[in-house]
Amino acid sequence: MKKVLKIIVDVLAWVVLILAFLVTLMVFASEKNDGIASVLGFMPMSVQSDSMSPTFKKGDLIIVKDIKDLYDLKEGDVITYYTIIEGHRELNTHRIVEVVDHEGSKGFITRGDNNITDDENLVESDDLIGQWTGAKIKSIGKFFDFLKTQKGFFICVLIPIALFFIFELYKFIVALMEAKKGNISEEDEEEIKRKAVEEYLAAQKAKEGEAAEEAAEAVEETAEEAAETAEEAVEEAEEAVAEAESKGSKAADKLKAIKNEEE
Repeated sequence: MKKVLKIIVDVLAWVVLILAFLVTLMVFASEKNDGIASVLGFMPMSVQSDSMSPTFKKGDLIIVKDIKDLYDLKEGDVITYYTIIEGHRELNTHRIVEVVDHEGSKGFITRGDNNITDDENLVESDDLIGQWTGAKIKSIGKFFDFLKTQKGFFICVLIPIALFFIFELYKFIVALMEAKKGNISEEDEEEIKRKAVEEYLAAQKAKEGEAAEEAAEAVEETAEEAAETAEEAVEEAEEAVAEAESKGSKAADKLKAIKNEEE
């Protein structure tokens, strides 16, 4: 069971590291590519409005790919491009509703699936970023935007990487300690525990035996002291009796002597 848990923890740790690495790669790639992260020609993008609803909605994450040939684009394709929105140059992703010739090249008239009118600005070839692959992940776009912030990068990338290396350092230290004391299998570990318990119980029995012997010796010493005291008392009594007899004999002799004198 311990081995299975260890394998699961190791796998999770590496998954977290790989995800953190991919996020780091996308963040740095976006900084070098005018805010657009590109990995092997694929670009994850967060949807900022509902103009393409219900195809995809605000907060979704869509995957856009590089356009290899401009002339492969046709009506119905969804493209990502730069356009002017409220006086600012921003990214937009809408569907091509018409392909037109513009100054010797192709131009594209676009419209959001949720809009009733075409976009005001014509999309030129220099404005194109990529074509939507049809892949989307619901509600992940907000998280992707959060990752691009300093706080998000710190929480979702730097902290997991730091925890991973701390975990690996802990494993290394544990492996080093096990190497010093020798590799011990689970069976050997159980045997060591069993022997330790047996030794402890034997020590407890030995202590109990020593305590019983000490108690027996104390009882024997007390009995010997009592016997000695009794003998001394008997000797003292015998001496007292002998002394009393001696005194009685002397008193009898005096009385006899007094009677003889009176006669």
